[in-house]
Amino acid sequence: MVKGAQDLVACTMERELATLADIMIRAGQEALRLAVEGFDTYTKADRSPVTSADLAVNQMLRDHLSAAFPDDGWLSEETADSPDRLSRPRVWIVDPIDGTRAFVRGVPEFCLSAALVEKGRPIVAAIFNPSTGELFSAIRNQGLRMERKAPPTQPPFSVAERPVALVNPWEHRAGHLRSLEPHMRCRPIGSIAYALALVASEQADAAVMLQGGNEWDIAAGILLVEEGGGSATTPAGEPFAFNRTDPRLQGTVAIGAKTPEAARTQLLRLGRRASAGPASSR
Repeated sequence: MVKGAQDLVACTMERELATLADIMIRAGQEALRLAVEGFDTYTKADRSPVTSADLAVNQMLRDHLSAAFPDDGWLSEETADSPDRLSRPRVWIVDPIDGTRAFVRGVPEFCLSAALVEKGRPIVAAIFNPSTGELFSAIRNQGLRMERKAPPTQPPFSVAERPVALVNPWEHRAGHLRSLEPHMRCRPIGSIAYALALVASEQADAAVMLQGGNEWDIAAGILLVEEGGGSATTPAGEPFAFNRTDPRLQGTVAIGAKTPEAARTQLLRLGRRASAGPASSR
């Protein structure tokens, strides 16, 4: 691609990112308002919680992004899926509130997460934690950006012991991460999207989810980690492809750019064992 064409693509993606960041910040502030004033909580068929705040944020994001980019497809945790997205050149993959359980409990680890995907790869991404005011964003091949976009209502994430892996709370309780603990501290966290943003920004060393998940949980965070100089793959070490017919995943292992080699080796080994079967990851 010649330089003029590269500049045009970059300019176009700047518009996408600016539009996304603007509505994410406004929707995040709406989530905080509902957290204070009250919201309803429901239980989905899979027994996971969803709140009226999830639905309100989802509607704000969809209305704004669809109006700005009407030719793009849409995949969201809180919208009934449609095969129409599979024929669209670009698709927004969105988790309006990743970490709903944290939101319900008032733990400041929930976030808004969205990525624009083209040909199976995220090209624009943003994750916004409205409690801390942190906006993590990226355009492919242009590096990671981190800004404070709103006054924090809670202090930012911090951990004294490094290296640290941010892990799935259930997997931690079940003992699936025992082989990792001699090499790095395992700290449960309520949102895999926020965990990926923290790894991308070098506030944590790894994010681990050995099983499960969906495309909307990680699409944005994968691009952030890569643009921050780290790596993110399936536990088996395979790259991700997004906007597939079935959005369900089989786990995620993200490793930061400066993670110590001994910890990195153990993370890769743990991922391979997990991909071979649940019992072998213990």
